[in-house]
Amino acid sequence: MQKRVLTAGLAVIVVIALTGLGVWLFLDSQKNAAEPEESITVAYSPFESTALLWIAEDRHFFEENGLNLTLRRYDSGAASLDGVINGEADITVGLSEFPLVGKAFQNAPVRAMGNIDRGDFIYIVARKDRGIMNASDLKGKRVGTTLGTVAEFHLGRFLTLHGMTMRDIILVDVKSPEGWVNAVADGEIDAISTAQPYANAAHDRLGDNTVFWSAQSSQPVFGLVVSTGEWLSEHPGTAERFLASLAQAGEYAIMHPVEARAIVQERLNLDAGYMDTVWRQNQYTLSLDQSLVLAMEDEARWMIANNLTNATEVPNFRNYIYTEGLEAVKPGSVNIIR
Repeated sequence: MQKRVLTAGLAVIVVIALTGLGVWLFLDSQKNAAEPEESITVAYSPFESTALLWIAEDRHFFEENGLNLTLRRYDSGAASLDGVINGEADITVGLSEFPLVGKAFQNAPVRAMGNIDRGDFIYIVARKDRGIMNASDLKGKRVGTTLGTVAEFHLGRFLTLHGMTMRDIILVDVKSPEGWVNAVADGEIDAISTAQPYANAAHDRLGDNTVFWSAQSSQPVFGLVVSTGEWLSEHPGTAERFLASLAQAGEYAIMHPVEARAIVQERLNLDAGYMDTVWRQNQYTLSLDQSLVLAMEDEARWMIANNLTNATEVPNFRNYIYTEGLEAVKPGSVNIIR
């Protein structure tokens, strides 16, 4: 048994070492190329899926790779994606796959160039004093979420798994982080479907008056890195350097978990006690794999079934994924069926 454990441990060390070597070789080739520093604007929304962005910035990995970042904050991942499409930012980081699905139905020129998180952090927070004890009690109630985000999809999926549809509730569009907490805590709505840490904040406000459910049912939310096809075609080297910085951050999070957690906690202003939950419910690593495509296809079918698009067929999501950058930086992490 001890021999098996030792062998497994050595295998893990070898994998980490090889991954680190691949990133180092890429970075070394970039240094030899002597590329000048380039300024880019990066959009984000204030969720824990952005962890690798903050680690890379704090540890100066972007600077080491010749990048000067201007950060632009948006209240949601969907809004940050609109910012990229509208030319307000070059890249957005940490948004879920659901807004990308909506843009694919619109034939928008967006491309996912990497995934930096697989998380389970969407919750439904409901008020007991509105007669809600079981999922079925949501029928006829005012339930809030931000339309066009992954929280809306998981609300709909949660209802479906409990024998209801979106038509069985009164859906309320709540757009701001303050609203995600205050609307349910102040009684403007009966329940909210939202992400952490706002779900916990609403729970804390309601106290014993809270009913609290995980909305995801084991289907992860992805944290994507997205740009436009035009920007990627004009800046392939910049995209590679950006991804290399995130790859370094992923390695740092593995090798220095205490320091990495402290960085994320400070940047997102999270409660110290909540950080244990953050590290349990998220997998921070840079990759692109087929599970992302399958999730987007599932969400596309849901959008069609709920008349959220005029389309009748699921898009070919391979056309909305850019693999070239990550294949150059971390080739073993790309597993997309062509």
